[in-house]
Amino acid sequence: MTIGFDAKRIVRNGTGLGSYGRTLVNDLIRRTGEEVTLRLYAPDKGRDELRNQMINSERASFCYPQSSFFKSFWRSHGIVKDLQKDGVQVFHGLSGELPIGLKKTGIKGVVTIHDLIFMRHPEYYHWIDTKIYEWKFRQTVKEADRIIAISERTKQDIMELGGVSADKITVIYQSYAPRFSEKPTPEQVAAVRERYQLPERFILNVGTIEQRKNLRLAIEALDYLPEDIHLVAVGRQTKYAEQLPKGPRVHLLSGVDDASLAVIYSLAEVFVYPSRYEGFGIPIIEAIAAGLPVVACTGSCLEEAGGPTSLYVDPDDAKGMASAVQSMLKGNADREQHIRQSQQYIERFKGTDVAAQVLKVYEEVRR
Repeated sequence: MTIGFDAKRIVRNGTGLGSYGRTLVNDLIRRTGEEVTLRLYAPDKGRDELRNQMINSERASFCYPQSSFFKSFWRSHGIVKDLQKDGVQVFHGLSGELPIGLKKTGIKGVVTIHDLIFMRHPEYYHWIDTKIYEWKFRQTVKEADRIIAISERTKQDIMELGGVSADKITVIYQSYAPRFSEKPTPEQVAAVRERYQLPERFILNVGTIEQRKNLRLAIEALDYLPEDIHLVAVGRQTKYAEQLPKGPRVHLLSGVDDASLAVIYSLAEVFVYPSRYEGFGIPIIEAIAAGLPVVACTGSCLEEAGGPTSLYVDPDDAKGMASAVQSMLKGNADREQHIRQSQQYIERFKGTDVAAQVLKVYEEVRR
């Protein structure tokens, strides 16, 4: 079987959709044998450090357009001819999109849809963007033979907002990269702490710093926590970041590489995820894998990611978040039990299991 992938985010996005694609394809390389060939289609080579995170295998190769012009057109239309030429039997859109005309070729289309926040909460987007995203979503649904939803919440949104029948959707949770559960060396810890000037004690948030992610709640919670507890937030900053309260206890970091991020997780005391709405929430799983207790917010699907022993508060309750964080700081009696139970819960997200489920989808659509 020859499987093609939309690899744009694999080579361009450091976290989020890029991390999802790299982790999944690497797990597929580990799990499959010579009977499976993987072809990764990207409009350009992207970032070397991201492309080099892919396992070097004779069965996996990157494919680029022959012309450097109209890369976006190639990804949405022209790529179909390349897929036919390369003998691709199943094409997987890893970031919610499939090329137009795929179904007519007989190539089976699988697409992972991470969320429909642009339809559920359009107030977080420019109105033109919501129209473009919705059009792409509806076109992709037409081209897809099977849709992979990354959570039950996302499946329900696809059914309700897209009018898609349940039998066309398979829920497969995301996996996390093994590096997050590996203990860093003392030398790595010292280097990362020095490079990013990390405080001695801090709670951690990871994700784009934008309005929907609601980082303000975590900042406001600091007022009710011990003065030596700081907040470190790692992620791309938008205009929302400029509007946040600033102070010596708030540290916003951007451009952190994957290896350093894993070390930062290991140094934190509690992971906070105050987002108002998510398709899943992979940073929660990464944090649990790194040995952190989690405090997240109600209202979307974060309970699916964090499980029953993580703590959840209202996204407007700063005192409630502070109280939950306080109960999970180092030295509290229940902290280690919460961590152990959460780590047992995320066993279901281990990479090889996710790869097996995705392979089953490929085999089913080929029949």
